[in-house]
Amino acid sequence: MTLVVFIVSLLGAMAIGAPVAFALMFCGVILMSYMGMFNTQIIAQNMMIGADTFTLLAIPFFVLAGELMNAGGLSKRIIDFSIACVGHIRGGLGFVAIFAAIIMASISGSAAADTAALAAILIPMMAKAGYNVPRSAGLIAAGGVIAPVIPPSMAFIVFGVAANVSISKLFMAGIVPGVLMGLVLMFTWVVVAGKDNVETLPKASWGERGRASARAVWALGMPVIILGGIKLGVVTPTEAAVVAAFYALFVGLFVYRELKITELHLVLLSAARTTAAIMFLVCAALVSAWLITAANIPAEITSYIEPLIDRPKLLMLAIMILILIVGTALDLTPTILILTPVLLPIITKAGIDPVYFGVMFIMNCCIGLLTPPVGVVLNVVSGVGKVPLGRVIVGVLPFLIAEVAVLLLLVLFPQIILVPASWFY
Repeated sequence: MTLVVFIVSLLGAMAIGAPVAFALMFCGVILMSYMGMFNTQIIAQNMMIGADTFTLLAIPFFVLAGELMNAGGLSKRIIDFSIACVGHIRGGLGFVAIFAAIIMASISGSAAADTAALAAILIPMMAKAGYNVPRSAGLIAAGGVIAPVIPPSMAFIVFGVAANVSISKLFMAGIVPGVLMGLVLMFTWVVVAGKDNVETLPKASWGERGRASARAVWALGMPVIILGGIKLGVVTPTEAAVVAAFYALFVGLFVYRELKITELHLVLLSAARTTAAIMFLVCAALVSAWLITAANIPAEITSYIEPLIDRPKLLMLAIMILILIVGTALDLTPTILILTPVLLPIITKAGIDPVYFGVMFIMNCCIGLLTPPVGVVLNVVSGVGKVPLGRVIVGVLPFLIAEVAVLLLLVLFPQIILVPASWFY
């Protein structure tokens, strides 16, 4: 009965239009009242404890790094570098979108920010060259959701805090799945767009490639500093976020000189707004997480899926389907915060590696960014690229199916994540 109260109160609050953070707090109040332990101090204390975590300091700094990267010209130079490398191939602008998405993912970790930067530059170029615009917008959206999978990733930070799992291990374990998503998108692009009659870009000379590489070297150095520092133990993920923000600020102001001091307050304001929304969600969700544990809801759910506990792959498949369904209605961060305290005890009892589960969970939540009706990344592409949302949904379908296929492959063969992850950490 406790589970029913939890689900009905949460969905009911969301159904009447309450923001997710307030819906989580309302759900917590209802659960406390039902359990006969209502106390406003418990709500306040858990919200304060939720925010008072050193690890979460990484979130505002990675958000700021992403904003500075876009405003300071780092994103533009990464795209120019990608065009010089693969723009001349038939369908080359599609490969540019994926190649640039992977590089940018290793810098900012924000699906919305990366997608917006790619869509603003590439969609007009692809339309002019004769590419199918909805399909191109769908590809850019599908490439953009790689960002939270490849480190650094704010989603991994949120999951790591909620699940008490090593963020450094999550970062390292996300590298191969993220690259695999990019490779599958490239293959799908060849299949669905290979016969289109499009204008190809002239092949860049080695001199032009060298100049593009030289212009992009500061931007390309950022992931090396972040991942190299974490891998070598020089910095923690939180400290790496601070380094990334100051590096992006320095490059934007003094190297590329596209970021003006007079514009800096707008960048800081945008980063602060994004951070505030994320942190309020985290705080509100930790109230519900505490009550979920107190109400023993994971044990209640475990009793329903007891037959699957001894069959980890079937259990993972069932959980992935559940997350896919939830992801159609919720954004990435709320999905992580709501489901992690419910699912983690179950996968622990089944003997599933929590790092592997974390990577799969985040991948699945990212795919949810491509599914209507919420589909945050779809809305970003539609707005920035000025493509009707319905046409973007049609265009993204083959790439969405391809990424779901990757998810299924990783359910069947967890070693694809676990073995390379053990090499990295």
